[in-house]
Amino acid sequence: VREPASILRTFASYVPDGLIPNMFPEGENEGVYHTADATMWFFHAVHRYVSVSGDRATLRLLLPVLHDIIDHHLRGTRFGIGVDPNDGLLRQGEEGYQLTWMDAKVDGWVVTPRRGKAVEINALYYNALMLLEGWTRAEGDAARADVLLHHAERARAAFNERFWYAEGQCLYDVVDGEDGSDDPALRPNQIFSISLDHPVLDRTRWARVVDVVRDELLTPVGLRSLARNHPDYKRTYDGDLRTRDAAYHQGTVWSWLIGPFVDAWLKVNPIDRQGARAMLRGLEDHLREAGVGSISEVFDAEEPYTPRGCIAQAWGVAELLRCERLI
Repeated sequence: VREPASILRTFASYVPDGLIPNMFPEGENEGVYHTADATMWFFHAVHRYVSVSGDRATLRLLLPVLHDIIDHHLRGTRFGIGVDPNDGLLRQGEEGYQLTWMDAKVDGWVVTPRRGKAVEINALYYNALMLLEGWTRAEGDAARADVLLHHAERARAAFNERFWYAEGQCLYDVVDGEDGSDDPALRPNQIFSISLDHPVLDRTRWARVVDVVRDELLTPVGLRSLARNHPDYKRTYDGDLRTRDAAYHQGTVWSWLIGPFVDAWLKVNPIDRQGARAMLRGLEDHLREAGVGSISEVFDAEEPYTPRGCIAQAWGVAELLRCERLI
């Protein structure tokens, strides 16, 4: 218990302007804060830790920081990160910065800027609001909890109205983008609207989204980062740095995404443990190649799904282990 609590408390001590650092300060180098999703993932991490440990003391210590984070996001903070007062959705984006987990950048070129209201950012934001609402209410502050619930309900209503892409029977990746348009690119980011502890997507649409992601993005070793029919799709992750970064989130398979997909699959198909188990076999077989006994960061988007990137990726390892326990 002490080690994870220490990690969470350390992160909480580096939250200027309501943002978790993308990279910590080190020596003379200042911290780097250009991330819109890490801060929302912090709420998720706190929830998973408290659920397992029952450590309410650490939760109470973190609550002021968590409230400050939400307050900053409601007012607006760095890099254009802030809640749109018109609809309650969380937007982000500033020229020259890559603020989501799809953060490839080379020679000033941001490969997938995704400026606007990104689907997973808003799924994470809703989840964070609902978690904080529950913790706040449990601590006896009903008035503050009611305000958080209001923001959550407003965001959820706007999400389900704005993100549904009827033609594709799935979700837009980004709405209100740089030019005001909505991006229908089929990416795995939408799976978080179902997989998180508080799903923002209306339950009636869960099965359709899971089916589309399964049919278009699922591979034996994770999810593709972009559907094969998109003009920017890249089959392989190789070549020089610029070529690799151009493919990093444009089709390349990410091992860690198998975790949220399994979560979503089991919400839609709660008795199909066998089906979920089958989704892990490719990564289990992969333990005998590349970094033997570990999980690679990424894989080519087409067979034979050659492992690429680092040979031992923490979140890929963690998600496989978590899914094994879950199933």
